[in-house]
Parts: sequence; structure tokens; C-alpha cells
Amino acid sequence: MEILFDLDDDAATRALGAALAGLLQTGDVIALHGELGAGKTTLTRGLVQALCGADEDVPSPTYTLVQAYDAPDFPLWHFDLYRLDRPEDVNELGWDDTQDGVAVIEWPARAGRYLPAVRLDLTLEMLGEQRRARLEPVGEDWQKRLDGFRFSPP
Repeated sequence: MEILFDLDDDAATRALGAALAGLLQTGDVIALHGELGAGKTTLTRGLVQALCGADEDVPSPTYTLVQAYDAPDFPLWHFDLYRLDRPEDVNELGWDDTQDGVAVIEWPARAGRYLPAVRLDLTLEMLGEQRRARLEPVGEDWQKRLDGFRFSPP
């Protein structure tokens, strides 16, 4: 089952991230797909700030490759694999530690065989001045959680 949302601006993109934060459980992976500038970090900013507080600084991990956050119920890792040379390099980023928390991954295809089989694939695409978010659950647990998911952009 695929779910589509049209997002008018950055505020709507952050709001979708915040809404998804309420679904997260330890062990979850969100794989963010989309071109440069599609809003992957903007969505993650909304998600992290919903969990950790509105004052939480959420920079893009483009150069650091990973940012870690201490959410109240679990640790959260925000990976940006755009600059990764080889899929094996994820092991140097604390990849194995994410089983005890939540991982949000930009450019997940670069993880190759290390990308978990059960995850939420979220694709952001630009439609002129707007974005479209496509949520595709991979695994039965995500399918169940998304069955009742409702989101109304601001």
C-alpha cells in the first residue's frame, strides 16, 4: 500500500516528519529517497524536533555523514550516505548501533545490502513549487502502523 501526500512548502514537509515521529518504535528505519533539495533534511528536522524539542538543532549530516540525537524513548541516528564511497563504509558510522534506536537514512541506496529489509521507504519529489511525499511500507509491521495514519498538511 502506497500513501501520497502533497506538501505545499517546508512547513508542511516538517509537519509530515513530526506526524511520523509519533509512529516510531525502537528498531525502525526510515529510508528517505529524493533528489538534492527535495526536502529530506527538512522532513527529518520536523521528525527530530517533534521527538527532542523544537529548539533541537538539526543540521544536514552531508559532511559528518551521521548526526545522533537522544530522544526520550530511544536514540535516533540521521545518516546522509550521499558521500559514501562503498556500502561497507556504513560500518564505520555506527550502523550496527541503530538496532537499539531509530535510523533515518538519506540516500539509502548507497547502503547496498546493509539497508534493512524491513523499513519505511519515503520518497520526496518536487512538483514545481510543491513536493509530493510517497510512503511505502516494506514489511508487515509498517503496513499495520500506516493503516490508520492520517496527516493534514498545515
